[in-house]
Amino acid sequence: MSENFYQESKTRCNNHRKKIIEISQTVNALHLGGALSSIEMVDFIYYRLLKLYKDSKFIMSKGHGSIAQYITLNSLGIISDEELSKYCTSEGKLGCHPDIGNPGIHASTGSLGHGLGLCVGIAQAYKIKSKNQKIITLISDGELQEGSTWESLMMAANLNLDNLIIFVDHNGSQSFGQTKITHPAFYPIIDKLVSFNCDLESVNGHETAQIDEAFNKLKDKTNKPKIIFCNTVKGKGVSYMENQPIWHYRSPNKEEYLQAVKELEEIK
Repeated sequence: MSENFYQESKTRCNNHRKKIIEISQTVNALHLGGALSSIEMVDFIYYRLLKLYKDSKFIMSKGHGSIAQYITLNSLGIISDEELSKYCTSEGKLGCHPDIGNPGIHASTGSLGHGLGLCVGIAQAYKIKSKNQKIITLISDGELQEGSTWESLMMAANLNLDNLIIFVDHNGSQSFGQTKITHPAFYPIIDKLVSFNCDLESVNGHETAQIDEAFNKLKDKTNKPKIIFCNTVKGKGVSYMENQPIWHYRSPNKEEYLQAVKELEEIK
């Protein structure tokens, strides 16, 4: 991709972060930190992969990051401004987690560890029907603590599902603290993923150029599921939110909101 694409992606992602911060003022709380960490991945999936692979599907297994998906679908004209403005209200259809039936949403997700299994089934169906389609998913590092995720990875490798592309949002933080402290045996997580017979590239998940480079390295490899392991920052873009577990599920007050807007406005 061109430098123009990377700059356009950076601008979009910053605008999406600002939009999420705005929405945070209309609801009591939302999964803010994890949504902000996944913005670049979601943008790359919609503006690069789903344009490259027509008729392919994306499932946001990390359902608590749904607002990042809704914002992106809104930017593409798939979810209306009116519907987005009703996010998490009794008048609207967009809930805290994705619900199938809403525009652009192909599965109801949010319970950790469920989305990847769905994607494995869809990928196998594509293979059986000889469809040249991809199934793409984004999972959280928290989902890598679920047995169903590892069962799905093992099955994906057994079935040679090279049409399955998995993004991992490794922000290293959960609602109760840093993963390296709360779950030290989680690491080395990359070694564990590779041992399940997946092709993997590890990148800075906030650099679209790195994500694109990783994808280009993986796309022509065959027989194995493909993982783009994205090292990210929870609460990315707002200094007082970054790597602070309290922002896993919280909305900023007025003073905090104004500071967040100021910081995001200063990003070029």
